[in-house]
Amino acid sequence: MKIAIASGKGGTGKTTVATNLAYVASRNGRSVAYLDCDVEEPNGHIFLKPEITHREPVGMLIPRVDEEKCTLCGKCGDICQYSAIVCVGQKVLVYPELCHACGGCWLVCPEDAITEVPREMGVLESGRAGAVQFVQGTLNIGEAMSPPVIKAVKAAAPEAELVIADAPPGTSCPVIESIRDCDFVLLVTEPTPFGLNDLKLAVEMVRALKLPFGVLINRADVGDRGVHLYCRGEHVKILAEIPDDRRIAEAYSRGELICDALPEYAASFAKLLQDVIQA
Repeated sequence: MKIAIASGKGGTGKTTVATNLAYVASRNGRSVAYLDCDVEEPNGHIFLKPEITHREPVGMLIPRVDEEKCTLCGKCGDICQYSAIVCVGQKVLVYPELCHACGGCWLVCPEDAITEVPREMGVLESGRAGAVQFVQGTLNIGEAMSPPVIKAVKAAAPEAELVIADAPPGTSCPVIESIRDCDFVLLVTEPTPFGLNDLKLAVEMVRALKLPFGVLINRADVGDRGVHLYCRGEHVKILAEIPDDRRIAEAYSRGELICDALPEYAASFAKLLQDVIQA
Protein backbone atom coordinates (compact mmCIF):
# COMPACT_ATOMS: atom_id res chain seq x y z
CA MET A 1 0.00 0.00 0.00
CA LYS A 2 1.22 3.50 -0.86
CA ILE A 3 0.29 6.27 1.57
CA ALA A 4 1.08 9.93 0.85
CA ILE A 5 1.36 12.46 3.67
CA ALA A 6 0.54 15.90 2.31
CA SER A 7 -0.54 19.35 3.44
CA GLY A 8 -1.86 22.50 1.86
CA LYS A 9 0.78 24.60 3.61
CA GLY A 10 4.17 24.15 5.19
CA GLY A 11 4.78 23.82 8.91
CA THR A 12 1.74 21.71 9.77
CA GLY A 13 3.76 18.70 10.94
CA LYS A 14 3.65 16.60 7.78
CA THR A 15 7.14 15.16 8.13
CA THR A 16 6.57 14.54 11.83
CA VAL A 17 3.55 12.41 10.98
CA ALA A 18 5.21 10.62 8.04
CA THR A 19 8.38 9.64 9.92
CA ASN A 20 6.51 8.47 13.01
CA LEU A 21 4.11 6.37 10.92
CA ALA A 22 7.08 4.72 9.20
CA TYR A 23 8.75 4.09 12.56
CA VAL A 24 5.63 2.60 14.16
CA ALA A 25 4.91 0.43 11.12
CA SER A 26 8.42 -1.02 11.15
CA ARG A 27 8.34 -1.57 14.91
CA ASN A 28 5.09 -3.49 14.52
CA GLY A 29 6.66 -5.89 12.05
CA ARG A 30 5.69 -4.40 8.69
CA SER A 31 8.21 -3.97 5.90
CA VAL A 32 8.12 -0.22 5.23
CA ALA A 33 9.80 2.26 2.91
CA TYR A 34 9.92 6.00 3.58
CA LEU A 35 10.22 8.26 0.53
CA ASP A 36 11.10 11.90 1.12
CA CYS A 37 9.56 13.56 -1.94
CA ASP A 38 10.03 17.09 -0.57
CA VAL A 39 13.16 17.34 -2.69
CA GLU A 40 13.58 21.10 -2.36
CA GLU A 41 14.11 20.75 1.38
CA PRO A 42 14.13 17.09 2.52
CA ASN A 43 14.25 16.75 6.30
CA GLY A 44 12.99 13.26 7.08
CA HIS A 45 16.60 12.19 7.62
CA ILE A 46 16.82 14.49 10.66
CA PHE A 47 14.38 12.24 12.53
CA LEU A 48 14.97 8.79 11.00
CA LYS A 49 18.76 9.21 10.89
CA PRO A 50 19.38 6.72 8.08
CA GLU A 51 22.68 5.23 7.03
CA ILE A 52 23.02 6.24 3.37
CA THR A 53 24.50 3.42 1.32
CA HIS A 54 23.86 4.57 -2.23
CA ARG A 55 24.05 7.91 -4.06
CA GLU A 56 23.53 8.70 -7.70
CA PRO A 57 22.88 11.82 -9.78
CA VAL A 58 19.41 12.52 -11.13
CA GLY A 59 18.86 14.26 -14.41
CA MET A 60 16.88 14.40 -17.60
CA LEU A 61 17.53 14.66 -21.32
CA ILE A 62 17.61 18.10 -22.94
CA PRO A 63 18.09 19.10 -26.58
CA ARG A 64 21.40 19.95 -28.21
CA VAL A 65 21.31 21.58 -31.64
CA ASP A 66 23.85 20.80 -34.37
CA GLU A 67 24.15 24.20 -36.04
CA GLU A 68 25.71 22.70 -39.18
CA LYS A 69 22.60 20.60 -39.82
CA CYS A 70 20.01 23.13 -38.62
CA THR A 71 18.11 24.99 -41.36
CA LEU A 72 16.34 27.36 -38.91
CA CYS A 73 12.91 26.05 -39.91
CA GLY A 74 11.54 26.86 -36.42
CA LYS A 75 9.52 23.63 -36.00
CA CYS A 76 11.26 22.83 -32.72
CA GLY A 77 10.17 26.15 -31.24
CA ASP A 78 6.64 25.75 -32.56
CA ILE A 79 6.09 22.44 -30.77
CA CYS A 80 7.67 23.44 -27.46
CA GLN A 81 4.95 24.54 -25.04
CA TYR A 82 7.48 25.93 -22.55
CA SER A 83 9.67 28.05 -24.87
CA ALA A 84 12.65 25.95 -23.85
CA ILE A 85 13.88 26.03 -27.44
CA VAL A 86 13.30 28.97 -29.77
CA CYS A 87 14.55 30.09 -33.16
CA VAL A 88 15.74 33.71 -32.97
CA GLY A 89 17.18 35.26 -36.10
CA GLN A 90 19.97 33.02 -37.35
CA LYS A 91 20.32 30.99 -34.16
CA VAL A 92 18.42 28.39 -32.14
CA LEU A 93 18.51 29.07 -28.40
CA VAL A 94 18.02 26.36 -25.77
CA TYR A 95 16.95 27.16 -22.17
CA PRO A 96 17.66 23.98 -20.17
CA GLU A 97 15.88 25.21 -17.02
CA LEU A 98 12.58 25.42 -18.93
CA CYS A 99 12.85 22.06 -20.69
CA HIS A 100 10.41 19.30 -19.63
CA ALA A 101 12.22 16.56 -21.57
CA CYS A 102 9.21 15.67 -23.71
CA GLY A 103 11.38 14.97 -26.77
CA GLY A 104 9.04 16.79 -29.13
CA CYS A 105 11.71 19.04 -30.60
CA TRP A 106 13.96 16.27 -31.89
CA LEU A 107 10.96 14.27 -33.12
CA VAL A 108 9.78 17.09 -35.40
CA CYS A 109 13.21 18.23 -36.60
CA PRO A 110 13.31 17.42 -40.35
CA GLU A 111 17.11 17.60 -40.51
CA ASP A 112 17.89 15.40 -37.46
CA ALA A 113 19.81 18.36 -36.12
CA ILE A 114 18.68 17.83 -32.52
CA THR A 115 20.02 15.19 -30.17
CA GLU A 116 19.32 14.65 -26.48
CA VAL A 117 22.03 14.99 -23.86
CA PRO A 118 21.80 14.40 -20.09
CA ARG A 119 21.61 17.27 -17.64
CA GLU A 120 22.07 16.72 -13.89
CA MET A 121 19.34 18.24 -11.67
CA GLY A 122 19.83 16.67 -8.27
CA VAL A 123 20.92 13.64 -6.31
CA LEU A 124 19.15 10.46 -5.18
CA GLU A 125 20.15 8.81 -1.90
CA SER A 126 19.00 5.57 -0.32
CA GLY A 127 19.78 3.50 2.73
CA ARG A 128 18.21 2.23 5.93
CA ALA A 129 17.06 3.70 9.21
CA GLY A 130 16.86 0.61 11.36
CA ALA A 131 14.09 -1.48 9.81
CA VAL A 132 12.85 1.42 7.66
CA GLN A 133 14.06 1.51 4.06
CA PHE A 134 14.87 5.12 3.23
CA VAL A 135 14.94 7.05 -0.06
CA GLN A 136 15.32 10.80 -0.54
CA GLY A 137 16.04 13.20 -3.37
CA THR A 138 17.68 16.61 -3.21
CA LEU A 139 17.16 19.19 -5.96
CA ASN A 140 20.22 21.18 -6.98
CA ILE A 141 20.21 24.79 -5.84
CA GLY A 142 18.83 27.08 -8.52
CA GLU A 143 16.83 24.41 -10.34
CA ALA A 144 13.28 25.44 -11.23
CA MET A 145 11.58 22.05 -11.59
CA SER A 146 11.45 19.36 -8.94
CA PRO A 147 9.11 16.71 -10.53
CA PRO A 148 11.95 14.89 -12.37
CA VAL A 149 13.75 14.33 -9.04
CA ILE A 150 10.49 13.30 -7.35
CA LYS A 151 9.90 10.77 -10.14
CA ALA A 152 13.36 9.35 -9.49
CA VAL A 153 12.63 9.01 -5.77
CA LYS A 154 9.40 7.15 -6.46
CA ALA A 155 11.03 4.94 -9.09
CA ALA A 156 13.69 3.97 -6.54
CA ALA A 157 11.11 2.84 -3.96
CA PRO A 158 12.09 -0.61 -2.73
CA GLU A 159 9.66 -3.50 -2.44
CA ALA A 160 7.79 -3.10 0.84
CA GLU A 161 4.46 -3.93 2.40
CA LEU A 162 3.94 -0.24 3.11
CA VAL A 163 5.36 2.77 1.24
CA ILE A 164 5.02 6.18 2.89
CA ALA A 165 5.62 9.19 0.62
CA ASP A 166 6.34 12.47 2.41
CA ALA A 167 5.06 15.01 -0.14
CA PRO A 168 6.07 18.68 -0.47
CA PRO A 169 3.65 21.27 0.94
CA GLY A 170 1.10 23.02 -1.25
CA THR A 171 -1.05 21.93 -4.20
CA SER A 172 1.22 22.53 -7.19
CA CYS A 173 2.90 20.16 -9.67
CA PRO A 174 5.48 18.69 -7.22
CA VAL A 175 2.69 17.64 -4.84
CA ILE A 176 0.61 16.10 -7.61
CA GLU A 177 3.62 14.16 -8.86
CA SER A 178 4.23 12.87 -5.31
CA ILE A 179 0.69 11.67 -4.59
CA ARG A 180 -0.90 10.82 -7.93
CA ASP A 181 -0.46 7.03 -7.83
CA CYS A 182 -0.91 6.55 -4.09
CA ASP A 183 -3.67 4.47 -2.52
CA PHE A 184 -4.48 6.99 0.20
CA VAL A 185 -3.60 10.60 1.03
CA LEU A 186 -3.43 11.83 4.62
CA LEU A 187 -3.80 15.61 4.72
CA VAL A 188 -2.13 17.21 7.76
CA THR A 189 -3.53 20.57 8.82
CA GLU A 190 -3.80 22.88 11.82
CA PRO A 191 -6.88 24.58 13.33
CA THR A 192 -6.15 28.12 12.13
CA PRO A 193 -7.62 30.31 9.38
CA PHE A 194 -4.48 29.74 7.28
CA GLY A 195 -4.66 26.00 7.88
CA LEU A 196 -8.32 25.92 6.87
CA ASN A 197 -7.75 27.95 3.71
CA ASP A 198 -4.98 25.67 2.49
CA LEU A 199 -6.82 22.52 3.58
CA LYS A 200 -9.68 23.50 1.28
CA LEU A 201 -7.25 23.74 -1.64
CA ALA A 202 -5.71 20.38 -0.76
CA VAL A 203 -9.12 18.71 -0.53
CA GLU A 204 -10.04 20.08 -3.97
CA MET A 205 -6.76 18.70 -5.32
CA VAL A 206 -7.19 15.12 -4.04
CA ARG A 207 -10.82 15.09 -5.11
CA ALA A 208 -9.80 16.16 -8.61
CA LEU A 209 -7.33 13.27 -8.65
CA LYS A 210 -10.06 10.93 -7.31
CA LEU A 211 -7.86 9.69 -4.47
CA PRO A 212 -9.17 8.42 -1.11
CA PHE A 213 -8.12 10.74 1.69
CA GLY A 214 -8.59 11.76 5.30
CA VAL A 215 -7.42 14.55 7.60
CA LEU A 216 -5.16 14.73 10.63
CA ILE A 217 -5.35 17.89 12.75
CA ASN A 218 -2.08 18.79 14.43
CA ARG A 219 -1.97 21.08 17.49
CA ALA A 220 -5.70 20.38 17.64
CA ASP A 221 -6.40 22.11 20.94
CA VAL A 222 -5.33 25.60 19.82
CA GLY A 223 -6.84 27.94 17.25
CA ASP A 224 -10.52 27.67 16.37
CA ARG A 225 -13.12 25.11 15.26
CA GLY A 226 -13.14 26.15 11.61
CA VAL A 227 -11.35 23.03 10.35
CA HIS A 228 -13.68 20.74 12.31
CA LEU A 229 -16.79 22.49 10.95
CA TYR A 230 -15.46 22.40 7.40
CA CYS A 231 -14.68 18.67 7.57
CA ARG A 232 -18.12 17.94 8.99
CA GLY A 233 -19.83 19.98 6.28
CA GLU A 234 -17.77 18.38 3.49
CA HIS A 235 -18.09 14.86 4.93
CA VAL A 236 -14.32 14.62 5.28
CA LYS A 237 -13.19 12.11 7.88
CA ILE A 238 -10.86 13.36 10.63
CA LEU A 239 -8.70 10.32 11.34
CA ALA A 240 -6.65 11.71 14.22
CA GLU A 241 -5.88 14.79 16.29
CA ILE A 242 -2.53 15.55 17.91
CA PRO A 243 -2.58 17.97 20.87
CA ASP A 244 -0.38 21.03 21.26
CA ASP A 245 2.06 19.22 23.55
CA ARG A 246 5.19 21.19 24.41
CA ARG A 247 7.09 17.94 24.81
CA ILE A 248 6.47 17.16 21.12
CA ALA A 249 7.96 20.51 20.13
CA GLU A 250 10.98 19.88 22.35
CA ALA A 251 11.51 16.42 20.84
CA TYR A 252 11.19 17.92 17.35
CA SER A 253 13.81 20.55 18.14
CA ARG A 254 16.21 17.76 19.15
CA GLY A 255 15.51 15.80 15.94
CA GLU A 256 13.76 13.00 17.82
CA LEU A 257 10.77 10.92 16.77
CA ILE A 258 7.67 11.51 18.89
CA CYS A 259 7.07 7.79 19.38
CA ASP A 260 10.66 7.33 20.54
CA ALA A 261 10.85 10.33 22.87
CA LEU A 262 7.26 10.01 24.12
CA PRO A 263 6.29 6.31 23.97
CA GLU A 264 2.71 7.02 25.03
CA TYR A 265 2.05 8.41 21.52
CA ALA A 266 3.04 5.15 19.82
CA ALA A 267 -0.44 3.66 20.33
CA SER A 268 -2.05 6.74 18.74
CA PHE A 269 0.14 6.49 15.64
CA ALA A 270 -0.44 2.73 15.44
CA LYS A 271 -4.20 3.33 15.50
CA LEU A 272 -3.86 6.07 12.89
CA LEU A 273 -1.93 3.71 10.62
CA GLN A 274 -4.57 1.01 11.01
CA ASP A 275 -7.38 3.48 10.28
CA VAL A 276 -5.59 4.67 7.13
CA ILE A 277 -5.06 1.12 5.92
CA GLN A 278 -8.69 0.25 6.49
CA ALA A 279 -10.09 3.53 5.10
